[in-house]
Amino acid sequence: MVCQPLLSVQAQTVQLSAILDSIQQQNPSLKMYDADIRSMDEAAKGARSWMPPELGTGLWMVPYNPQLWKKMDGATGMGQYMISAQQMLPNKKKQDAQAGYMEALSTVATEKKNASLNDLQAAAKLNYYQWLIIKKKQVILQQNKQLLQLMIQNAELRYKNGLEKLSAYYKATAALGNIENMQIMLDNEVVQKRITLNTLMNRDRMYNFEIDTLFTIKDFNSYSFDSTTFIAARSDIKAVDKDIQLTYLQQQAESAKLKPDFGVRYEHMFGFGGLPMQYTLMAMVKLPMAKWSSKMNKANIESLKWKAASLNQEKQSMVNQMSGMATGMRAEFESKKKQVLLYQRNIIPALQKNFQTMQLAYQQNTEELFMLYDAWETLNMTQLDYLDQQLQLLVMQVQLDQLLEIK
Repeated sequence: MVCQPLLSVQAQTVQLSAILDSIQQQNPSLKMYDADIRSMDEAAKGARSWMPPELGTGLWMVPYNPQLWKKMDGATGMGQYMISAQQMLPNKKKQDAQAGYMEALSTVATEKKNASLNDLQAAAKLNYYQWLIIKKKQVILQQNKQLLQLMIQNAELRYKNGLEKLSAYYKATAALGNIENMQIMLDNEVVQKRITLNTLMNRDRMYNFEIDTLFTIKDFNSYSFDSTTFIAARSDIKAVDKDIQLTYLQQQAESAKLKPDFGVRYEHMFGFGGLPMQYTLMAMVKLPMAKWSSKMNKANIESLKWKAASLNQEKQSMVNQMSGMATGMRAEFESKKKQVLLYQRNIIPALQKNFQTMQLAYQQNTEELFMLYDAWETLNMTQLDYLDQQLQLLVMQVQLDQLLEIK
């Protein structure tokens, strides 16, 4: 009886949707965005705060000679002790403009988080599909390895009976070694893909799991690749759009700074030597719109106007570039689908029949091992090439998903 090692327990099969959900929930770079968004939202809560009150106390108009502080010969003393309080009153329009700007800050970070999620999920899809094709290659190689081993065993028997030449036998033996070498390489690639996906999901890098080999080829002909599609779908374009809105809000906040600020000041004096108590009550106003004090605000307003114009051009450039890329990629995607279909319907079935015919002829001693090996080699290489074509198709599908931000 053969003892099975503990590590041979069947690994859990994980679907692509579960991997994408795990990335959305656990990836640390996305949690970083969440913390930034929370930080901005918390800071925005203080946008409507008042300026702090100012308090003061001390001697007011007091003579240096203490003798003059006292009441003498019916005359009151000189000097006073004063307490004061001052409060600037908030300008509601300034507060509204500043609050609108600060409350909108996190919207840019939210869209950048979604754009980062789109890139992470595209990386996950790419590694998932590469792993999927590797598994299909492993099946093909194992099947063809078994066929090759049977051919080699048969050739050895024929050689003993003087019915076979050694040249084709050695060529088949070398091909068997090449297959085993490819299997080792593919096994290593599987480990690398598993590590990459575990890293994206922020869990133990060596956590063992398998993937589902089922997949769907999408139809992108129903998608319109105009500017409206990308503006509505792409988070990075939405982030630029939010940046434009943020620039206008910042411009409004700068304009509001040119409005006057009002305040009130109260002072109470305790007189020395019979001097009666006195007070002052004053209104105050700051005039930031004065020519000599408004230069910086006006310069900032003009600067933000051109910043908004720059962001608008950036947005248009992104939309134009993505629209062109998507249109060209869809044409290539449709062409690749036709190629893959041709492999499925015509090329591989024909080569399989050719190999079966050669195999039957070889068994009946009407064909040599060299011809059978040639048929096997052609079939093996074509099957692997077909899987490479299928991978290229899936890679283009991932790229189109990323361009359209399809989850």
